[in-house]
This record gives sequence, structure tokens and C-alpha cells, in this order.
Amino acid sequence: MDLQVPVVEDGIRYWTEQPASVDGVLGGYGTGSLPRVDALGSRLFLLHLYPDLCAVPSALRPLQPQIISNPIRALDVGAGVGRVTSDVLLHLVDDVCLLEPVTPFIQKALQNARKSAADNSSLSQARGGHAVHWPGLAEQTKSVTFMQGTLQAFDPAHPLVSRDPSLSVAFLERIGSRPKNFDDPISDIDSGFDVIWCQWCLGHLNDSDLVAFLQRSHAALRDQGTDGHNGKSLIVVKENVCSDAEDGGPRTVLDEQDSSFTRSDLAWKAAFREAGLRLVKEQIQEGLPDGLYVVKM
Repeated sequence: MDLQVPVVEDGIRYWTEQPASVDGVLGGYGTGSLPRVDALGSRLFLLHLYPDLCAVPSALRPLQPQIISNPIRALDVGAGVGRVTSDVLLHLVDDVCLLEPVTPFIQKALQNARKSAADNSSLSQARGGHAVHWPGLAEQTKSVTFMQGTLQAFDPAHPLVSRDPSLSVAFLERIGSRPKNFDDPISDIDSGFDVIWCQWCLGHLNDSDLVAFLQRSHAALRDQGTDGHNGKSLIVVKENVCSDAEDGGPRTVLDEQDSSFTRSDLAWKAAFREAGLRLVKEQIQEGLPDGLYVVKM
């Protein structure tokens, strides 16, 4: 295994130099089929694990409108320009907290969300050709809370309390619906999460930081079950996967360009075990362009 590890500052520097667009965060694959295929696969995967999120009525499930007393909350970390929030999570949950360390990306996400919230009649158009609609923001039935910071400093149970004074986590804005305490847009910030979504970002954590972040994430889940493992709340990891080592063991490869790890299947599972997590479902994302790493949820 390569002894070199990701460097936070190097990763942020690399991504700051990339276009603040869906095409930029997806490495040039944002104008083809990848965003749509990826988002659909993510929604179906999440619905399989959390069927209560289904918003499609049927004869057996009419879905009568009702006042939501306990909104379903999701956390989107390493969120880039907000693609997963707008294309996946807001279609299924009520409130999303979005965390991103790269300034141009989080500012672009804010810009897109503001446009969508202000215009209920059309889709906002993001640079790179990707039409952006943030469901529920214009109608004030859903919300997105924007935060800027790194995963190394972030505690999902207390999102605005940084674990490292040199790596602060900043609240930027809440767009859409408000919590019951209307005067305070972040009065519910410490109320935990039903879904924590981690996609194409955990490679920027070294092994010890990854395990620690997963442990903090598990502690922030609202419904952990009576034994801490059988509740409805869940963590979804969707990441590139390289091949295992020739001897059949776990393998980790450092990409020096963006200062990130690509982990093999066994390396990911070793991290999950060390964090005390239980793997309940795994699936390869089908339909992505040739030449990419295998992407696994």
C-alpha cells in the first residue's frame, strides 16, 4: 500500500481550479448521460433501503397530503455544486444540509438554489448544460441549509461545531422552508439525520479520518434501532472502487493530481468494520461510460 496520504489543502486547491459546474465536478462527464444515470441509480437505491420516502401514489398507497410533524432530513457531504441534493435528495426528503469545502462550488450551489427558489415556472440553467431544479424550494415545502467546511472538521451531530479550530465549519444560508422557530433558520441544525449521503468525496480522507468520520456520522443518525444497527436511518457511500491487491487483500491507490484515495472493495469494507458499521446493501452503478472506475454504493 502506498504510504502517501491525501492532503486536505492540495485537494481543495485542485478542485478550486476546476469549473464550478456539473461538468467540472464530474471531470468532464457532466454533459452526457452520466448525471441522469447516476441520479436515477441513487434514487432507486435509496428507495429500496428506505421505502417510506416513496412519493409516488398508487391504489395501495394514495399518499394523502398531510402536515409533516417530523421532516425527513438528509446530509449531503462533499456536495460540490449541489448535484446530488437537487437531483436525488430533494426528490425524496424534506430538508437537506449541504456541506462543501471548495468556495467556487458552494457559491455555485447557492446561486443555483436561489434561482430555483425564485422561479417556480422554469428550470435554472447551470453552466455546463445541466438543467437544475431544486424541488420544493420555490413552494417553501422543502429546504436546503448550506455549510462550508471540510469533512475532517465536521461532526454531523453538531454541524456548526468544528472539531479543529483551524478548520472551521461556516453556516452560509438556508433556502426554502423554515423550522418551527422561524426567527432562527438553524434551530434544527443539531436534530440529526435520517440519511447521510457521501458520494465521490471520501477519497479525500485518510484511513483514520475516514473511520472517525463514519463513526461520527453513525452517532448522528436519528433512528439507529434498539441495538444501534437496525433502525431506519442510514449512511450511503457511493464511491469509485479499484481492484483488490494481487494477493487478494485490500488496496488503496493515491491520485496525486487531486490528492485523493481510490479504495478497493475490501479496503472500503475494512473501514466500515473498523467504524462499527453494518453493511446492509451493496450495488454497482450500471450504465456509466466506459473507461471509468467501477462505482459502487
